[in-house]
Amino acid sequence: MTDLTHYRSDGAAHMVDVSAKDVTRREATATGVLRTRADVVERIVSGDLPKGEAVATARVAGIMGAKRTPDLVPLCHPLPISGVEIDVVPAGDDPGAVEITATVRTTGRTGVEMEALTAVTVAGLTLYDMIKAVDKAAVLTDVQVVAKSGGKSGDWSRPAAHETREDA
Repeated sequence: MTDLTHYRSDGAAHMVDVSAKDVTRREATATGVLRTRADVVERIVSGDLPKGEAVATARVAGIMGAKRTPDLVPLCHPLPISGVEIDVVPAGDDPGAVEITATVRTTGRTGVEMEALTAVTVAGLTLYDMIKAVDKAAVLTDVQVVAKSGGKSGDWSRPAAHETREDA
């Protein structure tokens, strides 16, 4: 197990020491989809839900989630987050879906992929909470990192949907 960075040679989990890494500008973008019904998406967009305006609430929740990632994921480093952008928009190709996108930035020694994933997930959970009175069957799905930049490994973006994992 010594080639896995979050395990010591004796197999115990530990937080990776990043103190020798260079401080660089880092950014990560993650996405997710809340699948519901078209009439519910219309209510999300119009702000006509029993709990109130869902988009702004989800956006703030996502930002808070990004900032609290190391409190939720045990081996994540606390990072000085310099920016978080959350977009919550109806899916262009599916009238019963809402796309959630989070972009997180920092200047630090490790990346912000986990913060972007947490932001999307918390925003999606908040949307679900806001709509559950009108659709308990909604599903949060397809949460994934789609791009990252900075650090030793440089830039990366998810291959097009038609490519397989083996092609990536």
